Amino acid sequence: MSDEVAVEGGCSCRAVRYRLTVRPLFVNCCHCSWCQRETGSAFAVNAMVETARVVLLSGAPVTIDTPSASGRGQRIVRCPDCQVALWSHYAGAGPGIAFLRVGTLDAPGQFPPDAHIFTSTRQAWVVLPGDARVFAEFYDPKTTWPAASLERFRAARSRPGA
Repeated sequence: MSDEVAVEGGCSCRAVRYRLTVRPLFVNCCHCSWCQRETGSAFAVNAMVETARVVLLSGAPVTIDTPSASGRGQRIVRCPDCQVALWSHYAGAGPGIAFLRVGTLDAPGQFPPDAHIFTSTRQAWVVLPGDARVFAEFYDPKTTWPAASLERFRAARSRPGA
């Protein structure tokens, strides 16, 4: 199966549109209390992809420096009009990796979570599928991610400017 895709997405007001050109490295459903606060929901679903593979089709998103639980912060890329968060860049992954909000895709159901993380703080009423990979906190990507995803991650982080 090829990693190439052509999946579009964008914000609520449609001022910002993008195209994802590659399958995600890995998709996390994060249940941490920080994501709950930022999204106003019970969790955030983030598809990690190479930033270079998120092609802006229209609009000019803004990047907002935002505190994070780690203390290292994150940079959230948002629509300047409706303020929907489209993707983030976390300090630990660097600018070469985008944490794309799966819900902003036109067809978000094609990228379900590979893992549920920080479930120690998930809302008790959120019931996870019996076959889900569940982690009370985070996990070690070296033992959890597919080898091809790890290689793509390393390559994206080693690019100039990443």
